[in-house]
Amino acid sequence: MFSAVCEWRTKVQSLEVVHIEDVPVEEVWAHLAKDASSVLIDVRTRAEWTFVGLPDLNEIGKRVLTVEWQTCPESKIDAGFSERMTKALDAAGATKDSELFFICRSGARSRMAAEAMASAGYRRCRNVADGFEGPLDADRHRGQVAGWKAAGLAWVQG
Repeated sequence: MFSAVCEWRTKVQSLEVVHIEDVPVEEVWAHLAKDASSVLIDVRTRAEWTFVGLPDLNEIGKRVLTVEWQTCPESKIDAGFSERMTKALDAAGATKDSELFFICRSGARSRMAAEAMASAGYRRCRNVADGFEGPLDADRHRGQVAGWKAAGLAWVQG
């Protein structure tokens, strides 16, 4: 997995330096609620969506786009991610100017996915700070310290 991440970062870095802003989960929710064209994209694996849960945007009349950044169980970065993501965004009515918020477990994979889509020409890619579950707490559990769940934002079990 490490070599794939390094390979991807080298590929992105060789194209152009892309700054991806980290946005706190509460601000993400507010942006999603007020901007009809904004999109939340969950790049975790199917297993995570099923067993850990998904952000629930029903209250604001939206749905989360789910496109895996890495394959499971191999944990290989999906070489076709940008193409699959572009198709999903097109189907959702998003444009290259739509504000796109990428979320994963803790904010690492989503940052790489946001970088990839920024390199593909999407101008407003953001990373959801602390992701869905955030960092480990003192008992080595997630979802208590920071992130979507810890903030008390709506989510559903997959």
